[in-house]
Amino acid sequence: MKKDIEIPNVVNVTIAVAKKKAIGEADEWLVHLINNNDFPIENTLVASNGYGEKDGAPQKTSILRHYLQTVPAHSTALIEPIDKNVFHLNNEYWVSYYIGNKIYDKRFVFVPDSIGDDNLTFVKELGLDAVVHS
Repeated sequence: MKKDIEIPNVVNVTIAVAKKKAIGEADEWLVHLINNNDFPIENTLVASNGYGEKDGAPQKTSILRHYLQTVPAHSTALIEPIDKNVFHLNNEYWVSYYIGNKIYDKRFVFVPDSIGDDNLTFVKELGLDAVVHS
């Protein structure tokens, strides 16, 4: 029965979109997975896509899939660069991973225009300013 299925809570794992400033070049935005647990997460799959509207017309991006074999305890992993031209969309990152033989799963959605300079905060794990999904 559906009520008998245990769905474990995702804790201490999040997504951050960091702004990397390059001298003499355009700023680069990078999406990172942050594992703040005391143990590694294994066989992590991240599916990313954007969806929404532009000028009243539906717009969506391709779905990209990323595999991370192991993300060590208290570390980060680069998922992908992100183009600032899609910040007006919902940017979704669906993260699934294993701890032991249990699968954990969470969808992180950055709503339109939430990724930007106004929402940056320093993230010590990355050593960069970033927008962190809460």
